[in-house]
Amino acid sequence: MKKSIIYTKTGDKGATSLVGGTRVQKTHIRLESYGTIDELNSYVGWLNCEIKEKEHHDFLLYLQHKLFTVGSYLATETESKQPHAASIITDKDIARIEEQIDKIDATLPRLNRFVLPGGNEAASRAHICRTVSRRAERNVYRVADDFPVVQEVLVFLNRLSDYFFVLAREESNKTSEEIFWEQGDI
Repeated sequence: MKKSIIYTKTGDKGATSLVGGTRVQKTHIRLESYGTIDELNSYVGWLNCEIKEKEHHDFLLYLQHKLFTVGSYLATETESKQPHAASIITDKDIARIEEQIDKIDATLPRLNRFVLPGGNEAASRAHICRTVSRRAERNVYRVADDFPVVQEVLVFLNRLSDYFFVLAREESNKTSEEIFWEQGDI
C-alpha cells in the first residue's frame, strides 16, 4: 500500500473544499467553526494527559471522538448533502454528557460565588477546554445563521462547556480549594 502524501497543494491559494465539493475561502465561518472544534479536541487530549481516574480518562477519549464527529458534520455542506452517519450527534450523546455532569456535580460543594480558573494543572486545563468550547459554540451559532445546523450539535457543545466546568471544579478540589472571585480590592 502506497503511503498518502500529507500535502496536496490544493489549498495554497487560500481555498479548501467542504465535504460535498464546494471550495470556500479558508476564512469561511465553517472552517473557523470546525477549526475551533479541532483546537478544542487538542486541548482535551492535553487535559487527558493530566487526568488520573480511568473513568474520566475514558470519557474524555469518548469526547475526543465525538468532537471529531462534530468537526466532520460542520465540514459537510448540510444545505445540499446529507451528513454521513459517522457525522451525527444524537440525543444519547447529549444524555451521556449530562449523566457525567450530574455525577460529578453531586460530589462538589455548593457553589455560591464565581470560580476563577486555576487551582492545579488539571483544573486549569479543564478551564481552557471550557472556554474554547464556549468559543466553538459561538462559532457554530454563526454557521447556523446561514447554513443548516441540527439542534443536537448546538446542545452538545453547550453541555460540553458545563462538563468541563464541573470537571475543573472536581480536579481543583482534589488538591486545593477552589479560587473564587473577590469583589473589590484583594
